[in-house]
Amino acid sequence: MSKLTMEKSSRAREACGEISESMSREFILEHMKKHHVRFLRLQFTDIAGANKNVEVPASQFEKALDGEIMFDGSSIEGFTRIEESDMLLKPDFNTYRVDPWPSEGQSHTDHGLVAHIICDVYMPEGNAFDGCPRGILKRVIAQAAELGYSMSAGPEAEFFLFQRAADGSATTHTHDGAGYFDLAPTDLGEQCRREIVIALENLGFEIEAAHHEVAAGQHEIDFKYGDALSTADKLSVFRFVVRKVARDMGLHATFMPKPIFGENGSGMHVHMSLFQDGVNAFYKEGAEDGGVSDLMRWYVGGLLHHGRALAAVTNPTVNSYKRLVPGYEAPTHLAWSMRNRSPLIRVPARRGIGTRCELRMPDPSCNPYLAFAVMLAAGLDGVKNQINPPAPVTGNVYTMSARERSRLKIKSLPANLGEAVDILEKNSVIKSALGEHAFKQFVHAKRSEWSEYIAEVHPWEVKRYLTRM
Repeated sequence: MSKLTMEKSSRAREACGEISESMSREFILEHMKKHHVRFLRLQFTDIAGANKNVEVPASQFEKALDGEIMFDGSSIEGFTRIEESDMLLKPDFNTYRVDPWPSEGQSHTDHGLVAHIICDVYMPEGNAFDGCPRGILKRVIAQAAELGYSMSAGPEAEFFLFQRAADGSATTHTHDGAGYFDLAPTDLGEQCRREIVIALENLGFEIEAAHHEVAAGQHEIDFKYGDALSTADKLSVFRFVVRKVARDMGLHATFMPKPIFGENGSGMHVHMSLFQDGVNAFYKEGAEDGGVSDLMRWYVGGLLHHGRALAAVTNPTVNSYKRLVPGYEAPTHLAWSMRNRSPLIRVPARRGIGTRCELRMPDPSCNPYLAFAVMLAAGLDGVKNQINPPAPVTGNVYTMSARERSRLKIKSLPANLGEAVDILEKNSVIKSALGEHAFKQFVHAKRSEWSEYIAEVHPWEVKRYLTRM
């Protein structure tokens, strides 16, 4: 690392350290001027959850913070038609952060630092765009607030680190053979995880733990739970940081749910609870099961009732369903339990403010805004209609016979993306949560993805049938 690059890294960390939790337009402008921020990325996500951005130079900072930067929405998947393509980016000031590393290609010339800010998408007339994933989550959060509740969420996003080929392209060759909680030298991802943690902490994340996961090359970094919107924002930033740091270290990071046959896939378990007036509404002292409130049971009932429809959004790729198969610690059936990790929903042992349910189905390929929106909507439907779940399961769901599961009325998750989309289309609660525009665009995109997949001839088919028939 050159002397100039080291100096820029130090300046970036210093700039990160001055960020507060509540910021104004004037604070941001002064902060960027003071720390020689040269570029500002206006960040948002498309319907699939991919990070997008419009980058502006210093001369456009005021215009950007006033929400006057326009972009072509027809070029973004799931947004709008070409004849009505103009859209605006309205920044959320509290999401402003300075990247904790020097900009690329600046080893010889100092071009200043780069910052980012997360935006909502608006129409030119000044109204919020119905298909903005962040806006969709905000609408469902507002519905929860009308009932007196706020959602707290804590995701556990797993990922793989793979080697790159000589030409820089990604491979599926792991760079270690370690397993769950292994240490160096077996765990060769330790240094990369540390660099990711440092970058995230400089961006204001409170990191709780980082460790090697079950599969070779698989890792997990957990950050502290928070309200649904800020947690979804952090997930978007998290995925960018993980991939960026890995690339800088000569590796490829992927959030693909099941990149290697025969190995555990990457999940994104989500811990959820509802708060009312600052008190965890999932806990009631003296209630059954050590304090699980009726409201929590109804919320779990809603998640189970809508679980098969949720899958299309929380597990939105063809590859997602290669993870949701028996034998790899991922849920395959709709049941809940106290501490037992085989069902779809688990209730960890902690009580009081930490009482929560853990939905184990989602994977990190999902759009975090849409996933949180539909999970919250499903849970709220359970609360509003007092949907009681069946009795918690104590046995291992994986080893139950089909007859035993039938007796306990335990249904299966969708077997593939096509089935999941079919179920989603019939679910009015999830459709309402997404809104008409996003629902139509999402279903269209997923139907196209599924149609393309089933028309493809895969290597397994050639190996299986070419010489047999």
